Amino acid sequence: MAQKPSIPKGTRDFSPAEMGRRNYIFDTIRQVFKLHGYRPIETPAMENLSTLMGKYGEEGDKLLFRILNSGEYLRGVDHSLVENEDYPRLTSKICEKGLRYDLTVPFARFVVQHRNELQFPFKRYQIQPVWRADRPQKGRYREFYQCDADVVGSDSLLNEIELLQMIDEVFRRLGINITIKLNNRKVLAGIAELIGEPDKLIDITVAIDKIDKIGIDNVNSDLRERGLSDEAVNRLQPILQISGTVKERLETLRKLLEENPTGTKGVEELTTVINGVEAIGLDAELDLDVSLARGLNYYTGTIIEVKARDVAIGSITGGGRYDNLTGIFGMPGISGVGISFGADRIYDVLNTLNLYPDETQTGTRIMFVNFGHSESIASLKMIKALRSAGISAEIYPEPAKMKKQMGYADALHIPFVAIIGENEMKNGTVTLKDMTTGEQQQLTVDSLIEAIGK
Repeated sequence: MAQKPSIPKGTRDFSPAEMGRRNYIFDTIRQVFKLHGYRPIETPAMENLSTLMGKYGEEGDKLLFRILNSGEYLRGVDHSLVENEDYPRLTSKICEKGLRYDLTVPFARFVVQHRNELQFPFKRYQIQPVWRADRPQKGRYREFYQCDADVVGSDSLLNEIELLQMIDEVFRRLGINITIKLNNRKVLAGIAELIGEPDKLIDITVAIDKIDKIGIDNVNSDLRERGLSDEAVNRLQPILQISGTVKERLETLRKLLEENPTGTKGVEELTTVINGVEAIGLDAELDLDVSLARGLNYYTGTIIEVKARDVAIGSITGGGRYDNLTGIFGMPGISGVGISFGADRIYDVLNTLNLYPDETQTGTRIMFVNFGHSESIASLKMIKALRSAGISAEIYPEPAKMKKQMGYADALHIPFVAIIGENEMKNGTVTLKDMTTGEQQQLTVDSLIEAIGK
């Protein structure tokens, strides 16, 4: 008996109807990217592990999908590594490549590798899948699309302001109410210095980034397990519980960090960005969250995270500034800032809220009924004229019973059906049926184009 087919956990198939919805998301994001002057690139699904390792923090490295070397991958490998279960060293010998974890690190590699071909500042967008060996659950997948926009070669905070405008515009077009959360890595570094644990910045950020998921008590326990003293954990509490309006929280942070140059710089950058977007105006709700870290080592300035207000699903967009990322590939001194839209989570939000426009349900505007060879040739001539006018059209491939053909059109949500029979062929006309109203009318090809091209 044949084995029942399946796909790996954390991955999904998408039907034509689902792809219509997904393409609506991709097209919306792509239009906003292009509107702001961003240009498309693509990078390979595989990257060298040396490119990926050490860029995403301890947690991220564990989630990298490694690709087994092809051929006799154990040839020349010390077999004692297998016998002693020395898996880290063994893996490094038999896996030289991995699936990309995100689009930012490959982009940094791209910039360094193609530096002589690029005009800086360089603004790129990229819409491609990424892979993470995560535990599949609602809103979390092992294969998913990211839609990234980045600027490299500019220190200006105008880039952050523009990226926030882009986020606002994308979700305005999609009809999703959002909260944009902001923080700054320099603020986090300043806080680590303030509580006397400057060397524990990574541990602190990884821990406090989970505060929304596990609560402050569990975060405190995690901090202690990571080696922070009780005194440091206690000094951190009022900082993590700062309240008030965005401006009030900014002022509180300013006072707390006024003796700390790094933290003060972070507050100044946050103030510039927040004042900038407020002056321009956003539909989105803006929030300052001092626990926001996103757990990634490469952020050096602004940190951005977006949540849907009407659906509990986690982050649907994130990003920030990374001054040092290209430096690890041999190109220091190049600052970058970018955002990434999580298309799969956005898809789930739109499904939950049923926010898709009707046109995403079908790709065909009109279907011609097939009555036989002569009629089908006449239909194909008219279909050619429709397609030339930019109207998607098709013909049922076989002269089946009318009920079957009409059922096909109805099932695919095709809004119009065209009929060309003997009389229509003589008159050079077509009978058009509106599948919603049931209304029928006889039209010439020009009037048909005008009628359904609206």
